[in-house]
Amino acid sequence: MTHETIDCVRRTRSLGSHTRSSFAGLLLATVLSQADGAAVPDYIVRAIADPARPAEQVALDVERRPGEVIAFSGLKPGDRVADFMPGNAYFTRIFSRIVGADGRVYAFLPSQQLANCAPNETQGTRDLRGEPRYTNVTVLVDAADGFAAPEQLDVVWTAENYHDLHDPFMRPIDIAALNRAIFRALKPGGVFLVIDHVAAAGSGLRDTNTLHRIDPDALRAEITAAGFVLEAKSDLLRNSEDSHTLPVFDPRIRHRTDQIIYKFRKPVTSGSDWRASLRQPDRVGLTPF
Repeated sequence: MTHETIDCVRRTRSLGSHTRSSFAGLLLATVLSQADGAAVPDYIVRAIADPARPAEQVALDVERRPGEVIAFSGLKPGDRVADFMPGNAYFTRIFSRIVGADGRVYAFLPSQQLANCAPNETQGTRDLRGEPRYTNVTVLVDAADGFAAPEQLDVVWTAENYHDLHDPFMRPIDIAALNRAIFRALKPGGVFLVIDHVAAAGSGLRDTNTLHRIDPDALRAEITAAGFVLEAKSDLLRNSEDSHTLPVFDPRIRHRTDQIIYKFRKPVTSGSDWRASLRQPDRVGLTPF
């Protein structure tokens, strides 16, 4: 498939020119494993310390806190996970190491994004095709609301992208149909983990295309309408100093925006207790509803 080079209506998410050694990545992973007094599983620590990760992505770990956030999701070895709109595969690479040879990662690139955004926004994901270090990763391309995977999933994940679904570059799209498709793709009891930049309370969808933010209440209403239950939220990426008035790419707030993490659950059939995870004392950053 070929793609024209068209500037996306949002600014390209450049990762910058940071450099970081694999030793620094290992050191950071060790710190994350002890953060907030809650243990991050060793398999996540090892995945973050993977020396194959690009240095410019490792440089983002301090702000993105991948160890704690992934631990909050419950992703584990052997799982099937879809990374929806993975950009340059920041989380995709980590997921690959976590789920291991018995698991599978599906990196889903919407065709609307490929058609309307600069290629460097998704180059890192497209480069994983045929990459021998990531043989458990499959890159999928389809219209966003045509989301599907070859097998039922344990986790669907999207980070800093849900607001984009409402923006012109993602049209045409039926967002309600997308959320229903994600619901169908998950196993009973599966998790839909959503991270996004917070907009002002009560703003709804007003700021998705201008500030690249979304009101958490609007996001939650759309996803629960598909049948999901909001099991918990996490404050791991909250920033009380963010005024919610700046675009997320503004240097004054870039990489430090106030972000919500919502953990939605697909209900299971009667006889299973999906709320059991709420009773586990070592869940990272968990705020049950």
